[in-house]
Amino acid sequence: MQYQFLESDELFTRVKTLTNVAKQAAAAAQKQAKKTEKLIGEIEKPINVPSLPAGFKVDVPQFDVTKRLNKLPRSWDLPQELYKKHLPKYNVGTIYRIQELLNAGEGYIGQTVTVAGWARTVRDQKNLCFIELNDGTSFGGLQIVVEDKIGNFEQVAKTNTGFSLKVTGNIVKSPAKGQLIEMLVADPTKHEVVIIGQADPEEYPMAKGVQKPETLRQKAHLRPRGNFFSAVTRIRNNLAYATHVFFQNNGCLYIHTPIITGSDCEGAGEMFRISTIFDNDISKIPQIKGKVDTAQDFFKKEVNLTVSGQLQVEHFCISMSNVYTFGPTFRAEKAHTHRHLAEFWMIEPEFAFADLFDNMEAAEGYVKFCINYILQNNIDDLQFLDKRVKPGLIDYLKDIVSKDFVRCSYTQGIDILLKAQQAGAKFENSEIKWGMDLNSEHERFIAEKVFQRPVFLYDYPKEIKAFYMKVTDDGKCVRAMDMLIPQVGELIGGSQREERYDVLAQRIKECGLKLEDYGPYMDLRKYGTVPHCGFGLGFERLVMMVTGVENIRDVIPFPRYHGSAEF
Repeated sequence: MQYQFLESDELFTRVKTLTNVAKQAAAAAQKQAKKTEKLIGEIEKPINVPSLPAGFKVDVPQFDVTKRLNKLPRSWDLPQELYKKHLPKYNVGTIYRIQELLNAGEGYIGQTVTVAGWARTVRDQKNLCFIELNDGTSFGGLQIVVEDKIGNFEQVAKTNTGFSLKVTGNIVKSPAKGQLIEMLVADPTKHEVVIIGQADPEEYPMAKGVQKPETLRQKAHLRPRGNFFSAVTRIRNNLAYATHVFFQNNGCLYIHTPIITGSDCEGAGEMFRISTIFDNDISKIPQIKGKVDTAQDFFKKEVNLTVSGQLQVEHFCISMSNVYTFGPTFRAEKAHTHRHLAEFWMIEPEFAFADLFDNMEAAEGYVKFCINYILQNNIDDLQFLDKRVKPGLIDYLKDIVSKDFVRCSYTQGIDILLKAQQAGAKFENSEIKWGMDLNSEHERFIAEKVFQRPVFLYDYPKEIKAFYMKVTDDGKCVRAMDMLIPQVGELIGGSQREERYDVLAQRIKECGLKLEDYGPYMDLRKYGTVPHCGFGLGFERLVMMVTGVENIRDVIPFPRYHGSAEF
């Protein structure tokens, strides 16, 4: 029995009040979301990169190779057969991947196959129904032509964008331009269209044409259905795959380093604490001398989510030679910029019996391999992003891989910036001096304007770098390197590690860290120490560079950042 409300009823008044409160809360939430996006937009102002002064030119610096640990440079390139990804078939039932059908050219013409996916578009033309079906395996979908001979044709004709369908039909040559094949569903005894899931076009959030990335972030569970995020996701997948192909085929072992750690690799202190003893009732939290008694916690000490797997992967480097780790890392920064996340992924290789120059060669080889891999395996996705996101993206990527990366010392870089400033270059941070931590405008100026190609800047002042980096003979610098990419800035940071026990102990103290927190790490310098090096690359920043996407929140499936842990 349905209750009929009267405006005089108390229950009616209460329901109406609650409804109004809910509407006000939703409006307030929407207003706050817009306010946050506006704030982010203000913070994400484009970086000013000064123009190159007229006539200003710098020759590519030369570096002394006589001091290399390994006298000859190593090529990190791989055989061409490893640049093309093998395309697997579905192993579930008899469903074919649409990517497989499209890539096969005319190979499946005449065959009856079954595909499944989601309708991108549906057009009903009386006795025919045209459906573009996409299963996420490729940028392009498969056009399906359904004739009215099929038993449930009327129901099929009423489907819309977002419906999930399973279709069996015959692959035929397409008469339409821009597509080689299509599927014809015409034989009621052999062919069928099964409607699996519906999507109301009035409510389906992805049915409204082109939407901005910031709008799609509010629909993270559905945004892979659209062209933009599905293209980014396929490229992200292949970059991850290429990472393993590159390091595995260059003799590196994949090491799973811990997510829970008791040490701070970066020394910045911006880490997420892990605890099982905290309670809403403060009186129940064990304390000693006014502080939380971590000895009663799960691990009986203070532990955090890791910011890097480097310290642990080094343990295996000094036992098993070349290794790498690729996993999630965390940083508790209250940052709302287009380059920061609280949860992100890091790629960190480590090489034994190697120095800084070996490190540069490995990093250059890795980045070039990844870009070439995407150019070969994701050209449809890149063409879409080139058109809709970053015009000229494909040419930009080809230009990066076509040139040798420059090696330029930090001291030479400062000298270049000073001379450029004297020649008329205008920097927002104009106080350029040796010892400063370079801003993005300085880094991009060197790579983008001066050399017009990626640059390794190396041998930084030790005061602005981490404790584990090898101190140079003069005691002023450390053997650190940063890879600077045009239009991006820093992509990779790395160094030769300090293998001398006494020097490392002194650096830990200088950086205000506790020596006892690094006992196992120090042991590596006592028992069979060797020169070694490595680098770290934020995987999301690599995806940003390759896709041309400007906001890091748009290249990870479920972004985590200050104030947001949705979905």
